Amino acid sequence: MNKLITLIVSMGLLIWNPGLMQRLELIGYDYLIMNTETVQNENILIVDLDEDFLKVYGGWPLPRSIYGDLITTTAAVPGFTVLMPSPDIRGTEYDEYFSMRMERVPTVLANAASTQVSTQGPHVGTVQLGEDPKPWLLTYPGILPATPSLAESIAGAGVVAVSPELDGVTRRIPLVVASQSKIYPSFSLELLRVAVGDPSYQLKTNEAGVEWVRVPNYPLMNTDANARVFLNWNTNFYKQTGLEFIENPIDAPFVIFGTTAEGITNPVPTPAGAKYPHEIQANILHNLITGTSPATPTWAAGAELAGAFFGLLLLLLATRSIWFSLPTLLIIVGGAYYGSLKLYESSYLFDVTGIIIISILFWSIESFRSFFTTYLEKMRIKQQFGTYVSPALVKKLQEDPTLLRLGGETKRLTFLFSDIRGFTPISEKYQKDPQGLTSLINRFLDNQTQIILKHGGTIDKYMGDCIMAFWGAPLEDKQQVENATKAVLEMKESLGELNETLREEGLDEINTGAGINTGLCVVGNFGSSNRFDYSVLGDSVNLAARLESSCKNYDTDLIISEHSLVDGYDYEFLDNVTVKGKSEPVKIYTIRK
Repeated sequence: MNKLITLIVSMGLLIWNPGLMQRLELIGYDYLIMNTETVQNENILIVDLDEDFLKVYGGWPLPRSIYGDLITTTAAVPGFTVLMPSPDIRGTEYDEYFSMRMERVPTVLANAASTQVSTQGPHVGTVQLGEDPKPWLLTYPGILPATPSLAESIAGAGVVAVSPELDGVTRRIPLVVASQSKIYPSFSLELLRVAVGDPSYQLKTNEAGVEWVRVPNYPLMNTDANARVFLNWNTNFYKQTGLEFIENPIDAPFVIFGTTAEGITNPVPTPAGAKYPHEIQANILHNLITGTSPATPTWAAGAELAGAFFGLLLLLLATRSIWFSLPTLLIIVGGAYYGSLKLYESSYLFDVTGIIIISILFWSIESFRSFFTTYLEKMRIKQQFGTYVSPALVKKLQEDPTLLRLGGETKRLTFLFSDIRGFTPISEKYQKDPQGLTSLINRFLDNQTQIILKHGGTIDKYMGDCIMAFWGAPLEDKQQVENATKAVLEMKESLGELNETLREEGLDEINTGAGINTGLCVVGNFGSSNRFDYSVLGDSVNLAARLESSCKNYDTDLIISEHSLVDGYDYEFLDNVTVKGKSEPVKIYTIRK
């Protein structure tokens, strides 16, 4: 259930697509685009009208007659990204001269998509296929056109508009925009249309948005739903300054003029650095000619959700084990990245950053949950058994909790009861010194307990001066009888050493009696919902307790039932005893010293 909730939350995060994820998506697009091979464009010449050019030709604004001379310098199809919404300040004759030259050389002038005016631009023929594209296009209140005296002579008028992303960087440019129920082509689209001599361009729209734009006889330009295309910045263009162009122009089919003089035109931030508008338009024109501009397809959002869901489903099934989940995560991340590269080869920009992010997030959450759950389980095991069994056994249980069954179960175990003989006289001597008695008992219990734990025993409980222990749970012990026997004999030996120390301190010696039996019992957690202990119940347990209490009757310090005999020891038969509730007697023994 927890994994399902994490999956739903992760998918919700992908659908929500917060700003951080959008930024990472854009960075992913930049990586794909910027790491392609650089190509040299042979069709477009960029001409910078820089400070030196303005100094020679009278400063800004330049006389329009200069533009007329520029377009007749070569046979290229020219375009100006310089806006000319007002008449030349030097006089109408300068506009007339420019218009006369544009009648001889088909020229494209830039219009501006504006949020401050309500004027409209000249009509450009459009062949619309499919649905109405206007609801999907970037829409502006108005279009700022060229001054009427120039507009009459131009062959094409294209809109210069940018569409910055949320980080302020321009990556996508609209090929078509809308204003007051009309649609307008971009500057570059107009340049290509004018060069071909076609009266219109084509626009295909489906129910998911704009699908493609093209000039007839040129490849389809796939766009996103809003008719935008990502720009491929790994393209080199021929470039000259205005003075170089006047002196010796480079021969190219297209020439785009733009100002780079300081303080006139602001460059636009792009992933490849600051670019001037005419440089951006050259990039768009390059993509229109080659038909290779990367774009986000209309089906990308659905495919991304499907891919993310499939990836998370694989991780959900694999996160049970780090050995499966980590390779699965790497496969998902690597597969998503490889898929995006292959799609990019077909000019599709498919965002996989969201898939990668939520996959890593899902894996991290579930891995941490698994780690934390395992940690809590280990702590629970340590809390449950830390005082019952040896640290080595606790570690083994923590490393493999499947060895542990905390529910009640019937098992064959070996039980040991060990009690101090003559404890009452000892306790009477400490009536005025209870702390002394407590210290003495603790020294005894610690001495004996360490040996039990050393031999793999489990401490069930302390009952005053009595120790109850067993072998065979919570971990299986195939040598449980041997281990219990070794433990009880070493306990006797260690007690002798403790007694020597007590005699030296002037304290009373401690003598014990012990009973060992092996048999079936129920082992598990017993108690209330608020407090419980891991313990054993059964007749076999009771018999071991009775054997321990019978030591004084047989004048021995150890009694072992016939069910707990092992090879290698010299046993002495003591008696046949009948256990309460049983009809068959049980043979009991002790080990000769």
